[in-house]
Amino acid sequence: ISFVNKMDRVGADFPNVLRMMEEKLAAHPVAVQLPIGKEDTFAGVIDLVREKAYTFTDESQGAEIVEGAIPEQYRDEASRFRATLLETAADFDDELMHKVLGEESVDAALITKALRAGVLKNAISPVLCGASFRHKGVQPLMDAIVEYLPSPLDRGEIPGSDPGSGEPVARSAKDG
Repeated sequence: ISFVNKMDRVGADFPNVLRMMEEKLAAHPVAVQLPIGKEDTFAGVIDLVREKAYTFTDESQGAEIVEGAIPEQYRDEASRFRATLLETAADFDDELMHKVLGEESVDAALITKALRAGVLKNAISPVLCGASFRHKGVQPLMDAIVEYLPSPLDRGEIPGSDPGSGEPVARSAKDG
């Protein structure tokens, strides 16, 4: 997961960061959010997976998140980025691919599942945005870490040996 920080700073340019990730890092970035505003007008993020806007109040230092519809002026851009997101995510889940090709509605859980599969294969990098100094976008970032990144349970059993007897043993993250 990549977090484009400082969206509230002069010169903030989210699409340019995506291009630079491809060019300079040879990464495959996938925007899962878009900024609402930039520089001194940065107010929140558009969640492309859930198709919702989240704004953050300055008074609460980002602790208060206001959920709403995607603002009219961002709908076309959000639609384009969501289409790219769905096209990319569909490569990692057949059910999603069939729904996208059939132009059916797709729920957020299926998109999340596909994105997680792409991350686990190290094939894509979900990209989020925010302004950590003012805590704008930090909570959605933390939620994305839980949703997309591998957990210890994904690793499976780890082989080792009993320190007392030297016998081979395996431990699972599920073991207490």
